[in-house]
Amino acid sequence: MDRREAISTITGLGLALAGQAETISKDMPYRQFGKTSEKVSAVGIGGYHIGVPKDPQIGIRVVRTALDNGINFLDNCWDYNGGESELRMGQALRDGYRQKAFLMTKFDGRTKKAAAQQIDESLRRLQTDHIDLIQFHENIRLEDPDRFFAPGGAHEAMLDAKKAGKVRYFGFTGHKDPSVHLRMLDEAAKNNFHFDACQMPLNPFDAQFRSFQHQVVPVLVKKGIAVLGMKSMGDGLLLKSGVVTPVECLRYALSLPTTTVITGCESMDILNQALHTARTFQPMSDAEQEALLAKSRTPALSGRFELFKTTAVFDGTAANPQWLG
Repeated sequence: MDRREAISTITGLGLALAGQAETISKDMPYRQFGKTSEKVSAVGIGGYHIGVPKDPQIGIRVVRTALDNGINFLDNCWDYNGGESELRMGQALRDGYRQKAFLMTKFDGRTKKAAAQQIDESLRRLQTDHIDLIQFHENIRLEDPDRFFAPGGAHEAMLDAKKAGKVRYFGFTGHKDPSVHLRMLDEAAKNNFHFDACQMPLNPFDAQFRSFQHQVVPVLVKKGIAVLGMKSMGDGLLLKSGVVTPVECLRYALSLPTTTVITGCESMDILNQALHTARTFQPMSDAEQEALLAKSRTPALSGRFELFKTTAVFDGTAANPQWLG
C-alpha cells in the first residue's frame, strides 16, 4: 500500500475523530468505548512498563499521577513481569483510586480452567472485585481462535466470570498478523460471541507493513468494537530507526479512530510527555501524515523495526507454553 492509499484509508475511517463522541475533562480527551456508554481517556497507561523500575513506588506514582490527571484507562496482563505489574497497580488503586480507573487486564490461558485461574489471580493482585475489561492475550496463531472457542475453551471462563460479576467487558489482543485478528472476529461471529474491544499495534510503520490499521481497524469500526492501539512506538524500536519521534508516533495513533492509545510509562518524564500530547492533541493533517509516512517508508517496509510481527521476541506465550494450560 502506498502513502496516498494509506492517507485515503485513514481519512475514510474518520481520522479527525468523526463519530468518536469525544469529550474533554481536565484537558484530557475522552472517547466512547465501543457501543457502550463508557468514556475512556484517549491515552491509556501500559501495565508492563510500570513493573520495570526497580523501585515499586515509581510505578505506583505513575499510575496515581495519571489517574489524578484524567487518564482513566489502565492496561495490564497476568504475565507482566511475573505478576509484579499487577501487584504494583493493585497497590496504586488503593485509597479510592480504583473508582477513578477503567481497569483492563489480560490472561493467557487457552482452556477454561487455566483462564479462570488466571482471572482470579489477577483480581487478587489488583485488589479489586471486578475488572472492567478482560482480554484474551496474544491472539498470534491461526489456531488461537479455535482454541478460544473450543468446548472447555477460554471463552467459557470469560462468560462465567461475567455472570459472577468479576468482569464487565470482553476483548482480545495480538501483535503478530492482521489475518489472525480477522479470523478471531470471524469465529466470534460464528459463535455469536461479542467482543467489546480489540487491541493491536498502530503506528506509522504498521500503516506500511502487514497493517492492522488497514486490515483490522475498518472491520472494528463497522462492528462498533473499541479500537485499542498499542506499540505506537513499537516498544521503542521505531525510535531506533531515527526517522520518527515519540510525539509523532503518539499523535499518529491518536489521529486514527482509536478508542485509546496505550503507552508505556516507566518514568514520570514519559508520563508527562504522554499527558502533554493528549491535552494538546490536534489530529494530524493530510500533509503531516504524508510527510510522516514518506520519511518512514523505507525502514517500515523491511519489517525490521516491528520485531513483534517478524520474530518471536515478543511472544511470551511461545516462550512459556505452560501459561496456555
